[in-house]
Amino acid sequence: MLTADFTYDAVAELLGTEAHAALSRNETTPAVRRTADGGPLASLVRLFLLQRPVPLAEAERALPGLVEQLTAEGMLARSVGEVSARLDCRPYGNDGTDLWVVSDLTPGLDGRPQHVTQDYVLGISPASTSLAQLTVRRDVGKALDLGTGCGVQALHLAGHADRVVATDVNPRALDLARFNAELNEVGARVDQRSGSFFDPVAGERFDLISTNPPFVISPGDDGSDEHRLVYRDSGLPGDQAVEHIVRTAPAHLTDGGWCQVLASWVVLTDRPWDERLAEWLPDGCDALVVQREVIDPAGYVELWLKDSGHHPSTGAGRADGYVRRYDAWLSWLQEQGVAGIGFGWINLHRTGGGTIELLDWPYDVEQPIAPAVEAWGTAQGQAVVPTSRLVLRSDVVQETSGPVGAEHPATILLRQQRGFRRARQVDTVVAAVVGACDGELPVGAIVDAVAQLLELDPAGTRERYLPELTALVAEGYLESR
Repeated sequence: MLTADFTYDAVAELLGTEAHAALSRNETTPAVRRTADGGPLASLVRLFLLQRPVPLAEAERALPGLVEQLTAEGMLARSVGEVSARLDCRPYGNDGTDLWVVSDLTPGLDGRPQHVTQDYVLGISPASTSLAQLTVRRDVGKALDLGTGCGVQALHLAGHADRVVATDVNPRALDLARFNAELNEVGARVDQRSGSFFDPVAGERFDLISTNPPFVISPGDDGSDEHRLVYRDSGLPGDQAVEHIVRTAPAHLTDGGWCQVLASWVVLTDRPWDERLAEWLPDGCDALVVQREVIDPAGYVELWLKDSGHHPSTGAGRADGYVRRYDAWLSWLQEQGVAGIGFGWINLHRTGGGTIELLDWPYDVEQPIAPAVEAWGTAQGQAVVPTSRLVLRSDVVQETSGPVGAEHPATILLRQQRGFRRARQVDTVVAAVVGACDGELPVGAIVDAVAQLLELDPAGTRERYLPELTALVAEGYLESR
């Protein structure tokens, strides 16, 4: 593959922006037009990414000495004069390192009939990319990829963990995850294990747990649902799979360890989402929960029925069958009092503390977001006292607004340009104190000077504003020196 330069950057350059974007929408025509030269790279793109057969001679030039072996192992299929792919293999860039990920073929390209088996193994997806950007990348001794699927998270973890355990209930997923680890030369550090949730690691602790569990919210598996897809359906009703992971994970974390979950949860009609999720969060952990999106029940059902190929437009079934499944799923959600489905991130940091922040944040954030999450974890529990020395983070800017010609602004905002890109409204005192925080003077002296300038009581000003400065540290506007 390296001989053909089958790398993420080379494929992106070959396809160009338009064809690459079309392929992300499962449309291959622009990419077919860009890969007509028959060269090794174009042949591999057509073979694996576009699912087009290529002439045997072109396949052998692109995969010298490998076509026969890959055919015998079930990755390729040969017919008279042609070779086609039976599995997807695509390049994946990771911090300048070229990786390759093998999975089942992408269904539904160009609107073709879509058939997804129960043991289907999903490849690189927006969800797996989101989790990769969320996961803290500090060096650790032992990491867990819970529900590994094709093993892409395990490949990431192997880059900064001495040992990785990757678990799944799907035997095909474990086989492909094992193959991907060997393909990317990290097989010696990744241990694949079969089993549900934390059963395969009973009694073990990890410095980092990263998981994109099967979190589709449905009535669950009653034993008769032949449509259950293991990669997305846990078999448990509602959001119980995510709740179970959140409640159980701390028992498998070392002191200082992180568990990071890409998740979805029920938003009820009669209860705030954050109040409900707060009950899941265990003692002894700081927790940062971020709700990134909420989708209404009808849109949610449509999303996942189309994902599994059950919409009539995919050629997978009759319209009346689709309507029956749609109606049954939507009725169940309504019976449960579901107003919407929240998507987002759950981060647990085992510190012995109990700081909890549940943040509804659908706004643009810097990616990868992992450094901001780790910085949040470091900042918790840092109470600002008069002797603290604080530094204003370099990306924080001040925005003011008000009537033209007014002596004082009506509104002062502190806005982060990086990380979560939060914004916080402050008053004149906080703005003045924050503006003077360069780490040279203790914050008590700065507050006293501002109080004197504004003719305020110094003791009262300290009492009122030190807690607000503590909040600014916790939210990443200020850092302790």
